[in-house]
Amino acid sequence: MEKNTSNSKIEELGDKVVEVLSNIYDPEIPVSLYDLGLIYDIQIDKEFNTKIIMTLTSPSCPVAESLPVEVEKKVEKIEGINKVEVEITWDPPWNRDYMSEEALLHLGLL
Repeated sequence: MEKNTSNSKIEELGDKVVEVLSNIYDPEIPVSLYDLGLIYDIQIDKEFNTKIIMTLTSPSCPVAESLPVEVEKKVEKIEGINKVEVEITWDPPWNRDYMSEEALLHLGLL
């Protein structure tokens, strides 16, 4: 029973993380990080530590240093989340195929 409760809490926290990430916008593109497809993975362990694997639109992104910190700080504010780690990866490189249909429509790319 406790294992199911833990899994249910992890799922609930995962939804809250997605909600927070959906409200963090790339300053150059009026679309959330989540809809841009910059979030590759969200991992929450049984102690509710969270690891977010993300990328940026390019290695020369002007917010390469500040955006991951913003993600970390905002996700840390979610009640029930313990430690947060944000890892930047360039593999695979981001391209517009990662964007949600909503983001493509918003930017006039569909």
